[in-house]
Amino acid sequence: MLLKDLSGLTSPLNDQQIGQLQQAVAELSPQQLAWISGYFWGLSQTPAGEAVAPKTMPQTSAAPNHTLTILYASQTGNAKGVAEALHQEAEAAGIPAKLVATDNYKGKQLGKETHLVIVASTNGEGEPPDNAIELHEFLQSKKAPKLDHLHYAVLSLGDSSYEYFCQTGKDFDAFLQKLGAQPMVARLDCDVDYEAIASAWREQTLAEVKQQFQASGDAQVVPLHQATSHAKYTKQSPYTAELLTCQRITGRGSDKAVYHIEFDLDESGIQYQPGDALGVWYQNDPVLADAILAQVGLSGDESVAVDGSAVSLRDALITDYEITASNPQQITALAALSESDTLTALTEDKAALREFANRTQLIDALTLADVTLNVEQFQSILRRLTPRLYSIASSQAEVEDEVHLTVGLVEYQHESGASRQGGASSFLAHRAAQAETVKVFVEHNDNFKLPDNDATPIIMIGPGTGIAPFRAFLQEREQREAQGDNWLFFGDRTFTDDFLYQVEWQQYLKSGLLTRMDVAFSRDQAEKVYVQHRLRERAEAVWQWLSNGAYLYVCGDANQMAKDVHEALIEIAQTQGQQSREQAEAFINELRKDKRYQRDVY
Repeated sequence: MLLKDLSGLTSPLNDQQIGQLQQAVAELSPQQLAWISGYFWGLSQTPAGEAVAPKTMPQTSAAPNHTLTILYASQTGNAKGVAEALHQEAEAAGIPAKLVATDNYKGKQLGKETHLVIVASTNGEGEPPDNAIELHEFLQSKKAPKLDHLHYAVLSLGDSSYEYFCQTGKDFDAFLQKLGAQPMVARLDCDVDYEAIASAWREQTLAEVKQQFQASGDAQVVPLHQATSHAKYTKQSPYTAELLTCQRITGRGSDKAVYHIEFDLDESGIQYQPGDALGVWYQNDPVLADAILAQVGLSGDESVAVDGSAVSLRDALITDYEITASNPQQITALAALSESDTLTALTEDKAALREFANRTQLIDALTLADVTLNVEQFQSILRRLTPRLYSIASSQAEVEDEVHLTVGLVEYQHESGASRQGGASSFLAHRAAQAETVKVFVEHNDNFKLPDNDATPIIMIGPGTGIAPFRAFLQEREQREAQGDNWLFFGDRTFTDDFLYQVEWQQYLKSGLLTRMDVAFSRDQAEKVYVQHRLRERAEAVWQWLSNGAYLYVCGDANQMAKDVHEALIEIAQTQGQQSREQAEAFINELRKDKRYQRDVY
């Protein structure tokens, strides 16, 4: 309703007040009207009787000249979550801000920005996430504008166990500085337990932004709109789900234990899409916690502070700290505390240190260090427990208030002869049934999604537990009665014991939902065969599907499988498309930019 149409009968104002209001705003611009609406909203929130300081309207335009632009480069959702929190906090502080994914942002727009924050994760071996490839390339190109007017900040997310820790954030920082942009605050490189330091960095950054806006006369009095509502259940506030099913789906003869797991979401209201991940907060094995305590000479009854609360050290090891995987910083700290010659030598070789940390659990590092620690020393080397993310193996369109996972038990023999298991996988496989409930949340993955057009053909490559999201894809496509062809490549060790969800795939082939399926069982013949070999064998058909607009998806091991599949795709482009190596690499890269080549690798 327009102001001119108001009357004392249809509003809480009387006719005299309406007349005064109409006269007061008659000559205001749309921008001034927007400003004054925010001002009046702020007045309405002031308690009755409380004095209100007079506000002075700017002489020209009251709309802010500056806006904080927040970009996120995210592969699995962590960077997006941090960026969303920053955006919400900016709105609450009255700072004009917009939140944009890097793949929805045109690089040339940087020339018009005054204040920018980039929150970036790192993918693979120092690569930018799929949704940031184009911006990453643009900033290195001759098309990138001079940015002398731009004030920026970068927050990087990564895992220090990897060689190229936080590389994407470091790249963006270097690119922007080279183009003349000025950092507002120092870049922050975060490890896996990033929440606390990221929160402090956001507070510092927004304080600096607000100060700069105020200095230029662009301070906003009150937010013009409410902060966007967020999901009820999150990483910080997970849902307690009932465990319905935990069933081993590898045969007795398999040397791998893979489990199909189902949770009841009941009436939680949690929504997920095929391609999303389920975050699982797990509990460590109490037996392992006791062994670690014995190794460092502590009882476990000692009191420690965790998030401001006092808990026993033993309980903290079970619920709050990572005690399976180790990391380079932890090994370095242990070397200093123990003065172990072996550990000290490792710290002098970064590659060897990373390799050792990746294959060594905390208990084995402590055994090698052979040192007694007090509570403060011990707690100082611990890293906070973080949830594990698993690709969701179900479509909500079919299973409704359930969510399914395909979990492989991480289990191996340490060189000492002791058996070691992964923290989350052993919890889900062995101990979750006793607990009966598990704390979970959905991590949305916008970089691993079915095409919007149901007629689009798709090629899915998922060996081992990488098959999980493709079970969800086919359930979804069946429910949507999608007409697009579906081609699945699956690989594992043996046909007899490791053909995960075999009956389901056979039913989909029979119904016609699954157009083609190629399998590679590496140990069923003398020469090992993997999914990349099957891709090369089907090169002509793969190229034809891609030429017809097919989307291609890869899920599973990042260290070897994903690289081998990527190389096979480049070779297919070379041989079938008559392209040079450089042209083939560019073609595959364009598929990634166009979201026709999506990967969920770990």
